[in-house]
Amino acid sequence: MRLTGYLLTAFIISLISLIGFSCMAILISGNKIVQLDQNVISFIQGFESPPLTSIMKCFTYVGSFHIVFGIFVIVAFFLYFILKHRLELLLFCTVVIGTPIINQVLKQFFHRVRPDLHRLIEIGGYSFPSGHAMNALAVYGILSFLFWRHIPSRLWRTTLIIISTIIVLMIGISRIYLGVHYPSDIIGGYFASGFWLTISIYFFRRYKEKRKTRENLSGNTSRSK
Repeated sequence: MRLTGYLLTAFIISLISLIGFSCMAILISGNKIVQLDQNVISFIQGFESPPLTSIMKCFTYVGSFHIVFGIFVIVAFFLYFILKHRLELLLFCTVVIGTPIINQVLKQFFHRVRPDLHRLIEIGGYSFPSGHAMNALAVYGILSFLFWRHIPSRLWRTTLIIISTIIVLMIGISRIYLGVHYPSDIIGGYFASGFWLTISIYFFRRYKEKRKTRENLSGNTSRSK
């Protein structure tokens, strides 16, 4: 896919994400999705069992600060010292660090109280949008983007996307199952994170292409002297 195609795709996804988040915010602010949220929670929690609860707690832990911070340190070290991709490291840090900041700003703005139907774990703070959902999509999404180019096999590339998608979705579902988020919190988190992730990639690709063009022009000028 040419650069124009990448940029167009990133722009379209970011626009769809922004519109999707705006729609969720309007529905939540007008209390127009409460019944649907409760119905989905009841359906998902209808599968409750001790083994499934343990599995869901594991997925929730995978999306926790401790795991995200551990991934951040390992990947940052790998990008800086092994691959020496400083620009990619900047993108990675921007996405991962910016996500929880944006999440807290949005939570303080909407002030949505967490569901109080049937909680399997206790947690404080506001509910919308889900921090776990935002962090999951941002972290595993940017990892997929960064490592995609370094995987030569189409099979392994496909495996990377499938595994990342499953992890992101299961982290979101686990928050609903455990009773600490409404489904609309999760969807809103995905949309918010999707916008932040794709708009960051959009500007990253644009900057990288402009820098490459400048380097080529500089090289041509040097050879012509």
